Amino acid sequence: MTGTTMPSGAGAAPAPGSGHAVSPRVIGLVLALVAALYVVAPAMNAAVAPLVHTDLGVTAEDNAVAQITGACLAIGVLAATGRAGDLKGRRTTLTASLAALCLGSTALAASFDPATYVLGRILVAAALAAVFVSCLAFMTTVSMPGRIRRIMGGWLAAMSLGFVLAVNLAPHAAALTGWRITAALMAAAAATALVLVRRLLPEARPLAREALPDAVRTVCQVLCAVALAAALQLAPLWGWRDLRVGILLTAAVLACAAARVRALRRSAERSRAEHVPGAVRTGALVAGLALGFTQVVLTMAVPVLVTAVGLSTATAALVLSAFGAGGAAACLLVRYRAVSPLAGASLGLPLAALGLALLHALVDHAGHALGGGVAVVTLIGFGTMLAAAPQMARFLAAVPRPHLGVNAALLPGAILVGTAAAQALPYTSALGPLPQPTEARELLWVGTIVVAVAALALGRPVVALAVAGASVLQYVMVDAETSQPMSVIVALAVGAAAGAVAWSRREQTERLTRTRETATALQCAVLHPIPARLGGLRLAGLYHPATAGTAIGGDFLEALDTPYGTRVLIGDVRGKGLQAVQTVTDLLGCFRSQAHETEDLGEVAACLDRQVQRAATARDDHELFATALLLQHSGGSPDLHAVNCGHLAPLEVGPERTRELHVPAVLPLGFGLLGAAGAVRPHRLDLAPGATLLTHTDGLSEARNSTGEFYPLAERLADACPRTPDDLVRHLDDDVRDWTHHLADDIAVIALGRH
Repeated sequence: MTGTTMPSGAGAAPAPGSGHAVSPRVIGLVLALVAALYVVAPAMNAAVAPLVHTDLGVTAEDNAVAQITGACLAIGVLAATGRAGDLKGRRTTLTASLAALCLGSTALAASFDPATYVLGRILVAAALAAVFVSCLAFMTTVSMPGRIRRIMGGWLAAMSLGFVLAVNLAPHAAALTGWRITAALMAAAAATALVLVRRLLPEARPLAREALPDAVRTVCQVLCAVALAAALQLAPLWGWRDLRVGILLTAAVLACAAARVRALRRSAERSRAEHVPGAVRTGALVAGLALGFTQVVLTMAVPVLVTAVGLSTATAALVLSAFGAGGAAACLLVRYRAVSPLAGASLGLPLAALGLALLHALVDHAGHALGGGVAVVTLIGFGTMLAAAPQMARFLAAVPRPHLGVNAALLPGAILVGTAAAQALPYTSALGPLPQPTEARELLWVGTIVVAVAALALGRPVVALAVAGASVLQYVMVDAETSQPMSVIVALAVGAAAGAVAWSRREQTERLTRTRETATALQCAVLHPIPARLGGLRLAGLYHPATAGTAIGGDFLEALDTPYGTRVLIGDVRGKGLQAVQTVTDLLGCFRSQAHETEDLGEVAACLDRQVQRAATARDDHELFATALLLQHSGGSPDLHAVNCGHLAPLEVGPERTRELHVPAVLPLGFGLLGAAGAVRPHRLDLAPGATLLTHTDGLSEARNSTGEFYPLAERLADACPRTPDDLVRHLDDDVRDWTHHLADDIAVIALGRH
């Protein structure tokens, strides 16, 4: 079947062999359903374990071999499959992974002794890892960086809901059908997914034909993760003093050091398009580790604590599945609200830590175990995913498109290493018995410490420390069997800590509100809003400063109704910061004065030129200059007059085509060469009926995606079909935000058309 080319960031593409466009919603739904197999399979394995033990004699040691070997192999498969998708195409890799999953599940259903069953489990674990990373890279490839937060929120919410269904339904399905039919159903699901992928999803041509950017570094990182995961899982079985565990830990440290040295040596060789900021990568790594660790702790502790008070295993599964429900709610919040990684970690991880600290106290009695347990586990899931989802989305948005697959493997790999770290605890070992209630409580406190450390690393330290202190006080109040006066003191201390945090948050919110009001007022004072109608023109304007939290940058724009007609100015000052803002203020003040007093548009440009010269002399900045485009429209004339001072040429956007209008350019403002008689003569432009004239600064056309590609303005306008200047500006505002995950320069846009 021949694949159809799908460019990076495309919203829809033809289905292979159909000639019809595939909706992005269909692509996302198919990928979510396929990736759900990664969530369902572990629950199925746990549900059929007693049946397999009875039929085949599979022991706990056999399950431990399958679990540890499968996890270590999966880490290597993640990186290999991700890179294969970069080189061979996403759909090709995904179909191969699904074929391997179908084969492994079939072998599992046909197992006849413990050895074949263990081999089938290992193959299925590796295939599931390949399927998951292929879906993750595919989903991100067909999305522009600006949309990844929303898409990841919905995608992770679907995964979380899949966890809820799997935990509650898997035991019943295994009991009704038996373990062989359950494995066969998994094979059938993989085969069905394979057919859907082949029929509905488009194929992207290989995105990275060159060799791996740094193969040695990637191999060292994979070896580090595999050795560390193996050591953490085997240490409780062999003992921490075992020579083999020491060799694995040493190998992990050496591989990590080699990867770091390699990165330092090749840092100068990496291009901008290959670079992912270290803070972004570290944030995703820590969030994945905390997520994997928390899942194992809850999986081991919650069923023990719930069944210890006399409730059934089905009730325990319901309480545990609340983790997925809370995670789904958090992911939907991330999808529909712009939750920053810092805000998500500062709020979510303290909530998760507090939930872990309180969980054991709320399941002491059967009356509280169900309602209280569900509420607190939901809070833990909500907090954990509120922190993890924005970190993951930010990382995927920053990854260069050609190398997305191998980088996307970091996220599931971090979760697997976090899972292995949790299994290194005494009560979570693959061969160890289920923990006792007292041991389960200790697991929850270890989880609290780990999540608090993650909050300290990713969020605001003051919030993380406050939550850690509150958790310790809760432990004293609940478990230390203190007298009544001490309990009251502890309760007051906890309330005071919570009050201090709430007061600090309120003060910060009020300061932020005042800052935003001041910035808005400043913008309105310096940059007047572009009116919707002026003279014989319809207009629309857009202004976005590059620096978040500021209202003005180095770009400027203005539209005035003068005795000589409607006059429009747009431009860009060299430099950034306060001096650029001062120059913008001076230029706009000069234009507003001279536009009403000076008849000749060229003389207005000369006045602006002299104003920039005066500013450069006053600030002793001999490199100060500004580009500008001045337009004038008089009465009902179909013509415009333009003066281009080193600025970008305007575009004519019509119903049938988009073209660049030639406007002869003179030197930018500030060079002192515009004052000579006749030096600047306005150029006449014919604006076709129904067309819109678009003027903009270079912040729009030079906006980059994570691969370093510039925003293709003319190409994106070709598909826009705007009916009014306002439609055009709103389309550009949405589209450039989808194209780039980070605005590196100010953006100013004015669109105008005749009545």
